[in-house]
Amino acid sequence: MEQPLQGLESVKEYYGKVLKSNQDLKTSACCTAEAMPAHLRDILRDVHDEVKDKFYGCGSPIPHALEGKTVLDLGSGTGRDCYILSKLVGPRGQVIGIDMTDEQIAVAQKHLDYHTKKFGYSVPNVKFIKGYIEDLETAGIKNSSIDLVVSNCVINLSPSKERVFSEIFRVLKPGGELYFSDVFAGRRIPQDLARDSVLVGECLGGALYTEDFRRMMAKLGSLDYRLMSRSQIELHNADIERAAGMIDFYSMTVRAFKLNLEDRCEDYGQVAIYKGGIPDCPHFFVLDDHHIFEKGKPMAVCGNTAMMLQGTRYAEYFNIIGDMTKHFGLFECESTNSINSKDSAIGACC
Repeated sequence: MEQPLQGLESVKEYYGKVLKSNQDLKTSACCTAEAMPAHLRDILRDVHDEVKDKFYGCGSPIPHALEGKTVLDLGSGTGRDCYILSKLVGPRGQVIGIDMTDEQIAVAQKHLDYHTKKFGYSVPNVKFIKGYIEDLETAGIKNSSIDLVVSNCVINLSPSKERVFSEIFRVLKPGGELYFSDVFAGRRIPQDLARDSVLVGECLGGALYTEDFRRMMAKLGSLDYRLMSRSQIELHNADIERAAGMIDFYSMTVRAFKLNLEDRCEDYGQVAIYKGGIPDCPHFFVLDDHHIFEKGKPMAVCGNTAMMLQGTRYAEYFNIIGDMTKHFGLFECESTNSINSKDSAIGACC
């Protein structure tokens, strides 16, 4: 992609020059909407203050079981999440941050040696690349090379979201995971608001309508994504409320796997048992907002859930009883992949 996509120049201006710290944000959209899990807060204490001060995110999109993995952070900014991930993947893992804003990358690069020494590594396991999340190929990210893609309140800023998600599934390994937090809307954003530079910069103008997101994911072959948490965003700005107050905005954290899943939860009589062993999850593991696996307790699961547990990096931590040779019809699985459900906030394993 030789030229930036239309609309990205104003985003670069907003995040590179207008905002000096997260205190300059006009709404609560681009800030943490859920409590960070305790094990991540411990790591965050070791992250440099300048990196944290210039952080603009809306969630805590960092899953478990990452040691030795290769992680890609889309829109990595000053590198806050990259440095947390650096600690989690360990010296055998690698973290790649990609961002289009010179000022943000400069801050991230400035503190690379600081975090390498802080975490006790002999060489850095993080690298930052200037590039566009719509064009990961030009940024040098190869097909099927990434274990986990994360993003924190960035994809809404892209004017070509389908292109972003297409690239994500291209670079993920089979069984790899997308785990991201972003702003969604309960209706489609009117064009005049979608073009407003402040609303876009505040992560509202580009918010995806949840049903359009579902349709796009299905088009790209991701037929069963899972909701981790969802909370309504309060705007706290009179001008923005007057312009967009009729729209309900939500901060949501979503996970999706690169697997050949079915578009409905089907019953094959399978049972999953969490064996334990996932770091920071001694007693239970949260797959999504309606699947919490207690250690040692058998739990009936649909075929898709079974595949998410046995066809991914979580396989070593689960026993799956049964296969997909005999079908029993639809599985009674209460999903809340809808903004019409009650607000949810599933915390990390304790």
